[in-house]
Amino acid sequence: MSQKILGTFDDEKEEDAIVKEENPAVQEGFSEEYIQERKSKAQEMASKQRDISVAEFFEKNRHLLGFDNPRKALLTTIKEAVDNAIDACEEGGLLPEIIVEIIDMQNGRFRIIVEDNGPGIVKKQIPNIFAKLLYGSKFHSLKQSRGQQGIGISAAVLYSQLTTGRPAKIRSKIAPTEPAHYFELHIDTQKNKPEIIKEDIIEWKKDHGTRVEMDLEATYQKGAQGVDEYIKQTAIVNPHITIIYTNPKAEQTIFARVSEQLPPQAKEIKPHPYGVEIGRMAKMLAITQAKTLQQFLMSEFSRVGAKAVKEICENSALLPKDKPSNLTRQHVEKLIKGIKETKLISPPTDCINPITAELIEIGLRKEINAEFFCSATRPPNVYRGNPFIIEAGIAYGGDLDKEKTIRIMRFANRVPLLYQQGACAMTQSVQEVSWRSYGLSQSQNSIPAGPAVVVVHIASVWTPYTSEAKEAIAHYPEIVKEIKLALQECGRKLGLYVSKKRRIMEEGKKKSYIEKYLPHIGAALKEIVGFSDVEERRIHDILKEILEKSRKADGGLGRLSAVNDDPGAGEDDDILGDPSDDMPEDSDDGSSDDSYDDSAEETDDEEIEDEETERGAGQ
Repeated sequence: MSQKILGTFDDEKEEDAIVKEENPAVQEGFSEEYIQERKSKAQEMASKQRDISVAEFFEKNRHLLGFDNPRKALLTTIKEAVDNAIDACEEGGLLPEIIVEIIDMQNGRFRIIVEDNGPGIVKKQIPNIFAKLLYGSKFHSLKQSRGQQGIGISAAVLYSQLTTGRPAKIRSKIAPTEPAHYFELHIDTQKNKPEIIKEDIIEWKKDHGTRVEMDLEATYQKGAQGVDEYIKQTAIVNPHITIIYTNPKAEQTIFARVSEQLPPQAKEIKPHPYGVEIGRMAKMLAITQAKTLQQFLMSEFSRVGAKAVKEICENSALLPKDKPSNLTRQHVEKLIKGIKETKLISPPTDCINPITAELIEIGLRKEINAEFFCSATRPPNVYRGNPFIIEAGIAYGGDLDKEKTIRIMRFANRVPLLYQQGACAMTQSVQEVSWRSYGLSQSQNSIPAGPAVVVVHIASVWTPYTSEAKEAIAHYPEIVKEIKLALQECGRKLGLYVSKKRRIMEEGKKKSYIEKYLPHIGAALKEIVGFSDVEERRIHDILKEILEKSRKADGGLGRLSAVNDDPGAGEDDDILGDPSDDMPEDSDDGSSDDSYDDSAEETDDEEIEDEETERGAGQ
């Protein structure tokens, strides 16, 4: 029996050895039950993994799109609808006339109506445009436009659906002879597809255009971050549009256009090599129809000629005749390195349309009651291969508050940015300018105080927002640099005006003091010389007449109107002197920097200044 037991024991040891040999985990001392439990747990976890649609993601993370709170949700909804309406009108070659109406439905709900006179939307596209996230025509297009992600208006529809359960109501008409199509839409968040609740053909007196109607939970408040301010600022930087705005109190305001000229249509461009990273370059090489690397570089990118291709290939140790499909990841890395080492012509700038300094000033004069206005448009520049233009404007004095900090109006592609001011590159740039040189009070690296409104606008084919909500501009050194130069250009004009005004006021005070003493001078002459009362009055009148002639010769306060129209006026006035004498030089002056080095991306001030003087070849 002992032999049998011993034999059984030996057999079990042999089986254990086989199990250990087949399963290394058992060799480490883990039991078979434990191993099976771990496998089962891993399989259970794997079974829970599934695709997440973009609509589901934003359903739970709507704050990323600007729907943080009810007040902001109202602004974001109107902003997205108005931006789409203006873009559609401009692309259709029509002067925009936008109707915006907010109706208080009580119990914290509002009905938003935005209607335009644009070219309309074809029936097939209506559901996808309004009820599918990441669907649009601008994401892959390198040209200036208000929208660029294909999220905005569909995100507003999603928010409306989540907070009220009611569908968005859309009507659109493309021509007087065509019917108007009517849709009621929801978003299927699991599939990120439109769900058509109702579809119909209706009568609509409008010749062409689109009308969007949504109900949502929101809060209406006036103020610097409210809908009223957004509409006003939109009118300032879009002087060619008319907005008919009705607030929840049924108060209607018409912001009439002051320009009958549409902005020139921005042209689409190809990407610039400086803005392409390794992953995107590899993808482009994989799908290109080009037969050779030279063909690829010249056909897929802007401003790359045969000479540039030769230099790129030399710098990257590749041959112009290499087949794009044969290039490995190591080759792509070499190609990117070679591009960075090659000086290339900057991308064309007909893909962006600045507002222009003249129209910025017209817009400011229309909406702000001030005494002095100036503006500036910088030459085009580039960040990461993307062209951009910075513009700035200042309104000063008048009804503006003297005690508070200045108001900063931020715009990107003609769209107001009302939130995240502290996180924006534009605000940082304003703080870094020495405003004391230009007549405003300022603590170190802070927003200055005084009766002024500062406008900053960036126009670009791809605006670098800090988030999907499009509320602030990212801090690229090239962008911050250009904003500061634009502000300094406006600041010099403001400083000239403020200095002249101060000198004229001082001269006025001196003459007022002299006028007070005229009767005493007359009385003294009467006593010393023995003038009669008639002669005393005559002396007083003569002295007063001389004083008035002196005032007229100096120009007086009326001289300021000339300074407002032409900040350089009166610089040779001997009595006023040269106000620039008591204005220190800009620490970051850009008065002679009309060009830039396309390949440079240095952040050091001295290197950028050198770059400024070497521009020109790429313009």
